[in-house]
Amino acid sequence: MDYPQEHIKPYGKDGKKSELIETMFNNIAPTYDRLNHTLSMGIDKSWRKKAIEALRPFHPRQMMDVATGTGDFAILACHELQPEYLIATDISEGMMKVGREKVEKALLAHKISFAREDCMALSFADKTFDAITVAFGIRNFETLDKGLAEMHRVLKPKGHLVILELSTPDHFPMKQLFFLYSRVVIPILGKCMSKDKSAYTYLPQSIHAFPQGEVMQKVIHNAGFSKVDFERLTFGICTLYTATK
Repeated sequence: MDYPQEHIKPYGKDGKKSELIETMFNNIAPTYDRLNHTLSMGIDKSWRKKAIEALRPFHPRQMMDVATGTGDFAILACHELQPEYLIATDISEGMMKVGREKVEKALLAHKISFAREDCMALSFADKTFDAITVAFGIRNFETLDKGLAEMHRVLKPKGHLVILELSTPDHFPMKQLFFLYSRVVIPILGKCMSKDKSAYTYLPQSIHAFPQGEVMQKVIHNAGFSKVDFERLTFGICTLYTATK
């Protein structure tokens, strides 16, 4: 199926979305962490902890963090869940370079490894992982259905998928406040702090276009997952999705 966010690309250019996303994240990698925490006012840390708690009862041993960026979720997952190993994947070498430095500093290089991967065609064998996480990256997929199908393929039977994604509140006044914040404040701060205005214009556009709530729940179910649930966090600014293979 075709989804609106698949046609929204950074820099307004033609070409493969994945290649433009890679360029964008390579450009903003040096300032990404500082700006990300500023834009979310630090609330993103509580969202990650909520996602970790969803996996805790299952004690995952082999994990993959997709669209890992600079590795914040991977590091937290290793600290909290103590898996045997975690493979952190991304298409941006610039982001993973920052992530590797953070993993070294956290003394987790023996558990977390980084790999450049496109989720449209993962290089891993079927039934490799018992948990896969995606934090704030799934809306950047070139093809949502294909990405979900690939994650389903490399999950073991009864394995778990956890997705965190930014979303748009649907109740007054948060709906109106978020619209102003995302369309005015985020692009201005992004331009000032990262020198890449286009990246933080793309961000709110991709959030508004991405399928949310019950719609996304159905998309995940159609990819072959069962027990698909979702929970809106912080007045609907973020949504946590959980599913089982």
